[in-house]
Order: sequence, then structure tokens, then C-alpha cells
Amino acid sequence: MHFGEIKNCDIANGEGVRVTLFVSGCTNRCEHCFQPETWDFLYGQPFTQETEEKLLALLEPDYINGLTLLGGEPFEPENQRALLPFLRRVRARYPQKTIWAFSGFTLEELRTPGSHPHCEATEPMLETIDVLVDGRYVEAKKDISLRFRGSSNQRLIDMVRTREQGRIVLWDQ
Repeated sequence: MHFGEIKNCDIANGEGVRVTLFVSGCTNRCEHCFQPETWDFLYGQPFTQETEEKLLALLEPDYINGLTLLGGEPFEPENQRALLPFLRRVRARYPQKTIWAFSGFTLEELRTPGSHPHCEATEPMLETIDVLVDGRYVEAKKDISLRFRGSSNQRLIDMVRTREQGRIVLWDQ
């Protein structure tokens, strides 16, 4: 897996102050995507052990609320396979911090066997995530008043409560 950027002290992509990882590779290719360069799976730099260590160090301060995954597309199967071991490390080292992920795929697509994004890493990866922002960006539904998303079709899903209740529960904080 490659990544395009790491942002420290990001306040735009999730609740609180976050460390944000922009992964590379996306087959959704949403019209008017804000980062089309990240569609290329080889854009940026390789995601290495050193990258993981840097991210873990950036997550350490108490004022950092958590990690956010953006893209590109974190839920491309090859990205899931690379991210899952790292997310498990984050969860083990920083259980009090939240993990957010943005995906152009819907939760239903992610959970459907045989769909493009569904692979052996999908459910375990979803288990590590606190909030999933799902759905493709749709220019015709653009709404700049929405928190943490660009178009009204996208959902902020509280994955903790969704797992507990066995149904999709929206994040409403």
C-alpha cells in the first residue's frame, strides 16, 4: 500500500484533534473528488514499518483524539489488508482514542460477500473503527453545512453502537 499524506493536528476530518492518513488507490473515482491524485494505487510513498511507527508516535499526545483514514479509499481490498494489522496496533496501544474511516463504499457494500470491497479483512477492519463516514461523494448533493462530509447522501455511522444494536446507528454528537 502507498499513502499520499499524513496530517498531524487535523481538525477537519473527525471529532477533535486527529492524525489523518490519506491512503492511495481508489476505484470509486467520484466526480469532483477533492483528491483525484490519490486514485492511483502507487501515488505517494510506500506504507512501511517506519510509517506505522511515525503514526503511532504522532498519536501519543493526550490532546490527539484519534486516527482518521481517508483516501483514496481505505476499503480497497489491498488497502484493507495493509491497514488491518496497523489498526490493531493502534487499538491495542491507544484504546481510548477513536478511529474514523471515510469510504466511498456504503456499509452495506462493504458487508456484502462478492462485492468489490468485501474481502477477508473487511469485517475485522470494521471492528476496529468507531465512526464510518460512508457513501460516494455526489456533487449534486453537495452541502457545505454538513459536518465531516461533503454530500447529503453520505452517512456518519456510529460503528460501536451499530455493532451493539445489530442495526445501523448514525453518529449524532
